[in-house]
Amino acid sequence: MSNITSQHVEIKVDDGTTMLAWLAQPAGEKPTRGIMVFPEIFGVNAHIRDVTNRFAGLGFFAISPEVFHRTVPPKWETNYTDFAGAMPHMQAVKEASLESDVKATYHWLKSNTQAGDNIASVGYCMGGRTSFLANSAVPLKAAISYYGGNMPTLLHRTSKLSATMLFFWGELDSHIPAEHRTQVTKAMREAKKDYIDVVFSYADHGFFCDARQSYQPDAARLSWDLAQAFLKSRL
Repeated sequence: MSNITSQHVEIKVDDGTTMLAWLAQPAGEKPTRGIMVFPEIFGVNAHIRDVTNRFAGLGFFAISPEVFHRTVPPKWETNYTDFAGAMPHMQAVKEASLESDVKATYHWLKSNTQAGDNIASVGYCMGGRTSFLANSAVPLKAAISYYGGNMPTLLHRTSKLSATMLFFWGELDSHIPAEHRTQVTKAMREAKKDYIDVVFSYADHGFFCDARQSYQPDAARLSWDLAQAFLKSRL
C-alpha cells in the first residue's frame, strides 16, 4: 500500500522482555485513533502485516505485537500448514504473560502516537481470544474477535470488559463448537455486557484469511464492512 508507512518497533514488557511489533500508519498523517491487531498462532506473518496495513489505510495507528516473543526469535512466522510447529509456542503463552503483552502494546500506542486512549483491538483465531482478554485488561473503545478459540477459559474475565465486543464465527468451524459460542454469549448476557454476535452459516475457521484454504471471500468482505462500521461508530 503506497498510502501507508510501516516498520517494526520494539516494546518493553513489564516482565523485562522486549517484544517486536509491526506498526503501520497513513503516510503523512497523524491519526487520532489506534488499533491493536492480534495475530493467529502462525506469527505476525505476511497476512497479518497486510491486515494491519489495511487498518492503517482506514486511518488508524495499527500495531501487531509478536506475542510469542518469549519462545521464538524476532520476526518469527510459520506457514498455515505447520500447526505442529506453532502449537508449542501457543501452549507456552500464559494468561498473565499475554496480559502483560497487551498492556505493553496499549501503553506504547498511547505514549508514542496521537491516538491517546482512543484505542480498539481486533484479533484472529488465537488473536480473537487475545482481543477479548485485551478488552478486560485495558480501557478499550471497541473490541473485535474473529473465531477466537478456547474462549470459555477466559470467561471469568467477562465482568471486566470495558467496551462492546463484536464476535465473528463460522458455523462450519469444527475447532469451535456451537457450545463454546453459546457459553460466550451466555456469559456476556449474565454480565450485562454489550456485544454483537455474527455467525456465518457457510464459513469455516479462518474464513477471513485469504492465505488459508478455508478463506470464504463473501464472509471476509461482509465482516470487513461490519468491522469498519463498528469501529467508526465507537472511535
